[in-house]
Amino acid sequence: MMLSKILYVDMDNVLVDFQSGINQLDFQTKIKYVGRLDDVPGIFGKMLPVENAIDSYKELCRHFDTYILSTSPWENHSALADKLNWVKKYLGEHAHKRLILTHHKNLNIGDFLIDDRTTNGAGEFTGELIQFGSEKFPDWITVKKYLMENK
Repeated sequence: MMLSKILYVDMDNVLVDFQSGINQLDFQTKIKYVGRLDDVPGIFGKMLPVENAIDSYKELCRHFDTYILSTSPWENHSALADKLNWVKKYLGEHAHKRLILTHHKNLNIGDFLIDDRTTNGAGEFTGELIQFGSEKFPDWITVKKYLMENK
């Protein structure tokens, strides 16, 4: 079966529950990194998946040419490795060599991008931006249903 449509999925607050990583930080670390918690070394390795994200991602892989498109904080030197290890741990073979880290998501060509924000080029993506967590797409159930209807 040839997969024709390309789907990009963001990590932070789409696949990965960013708050779950923050919740594991001690008080001193939260104070030290106030306003820039994504710079905490190792924080991306602490995060848990968003509800229904893993099963939804794996199912969508059967119908779309699926990639993970995420941004890695420039000043967090462990973030690149942490994100790669998270993908390997939770998505395994479904995401093998399908992780793209960029600050310019709009440079990737595809049909759909699931992202919670419009920053880092997501708002200029030439395909359709599915804004995760919005009123129209509040969760993975609604996102998956929409994509399956538009594959």
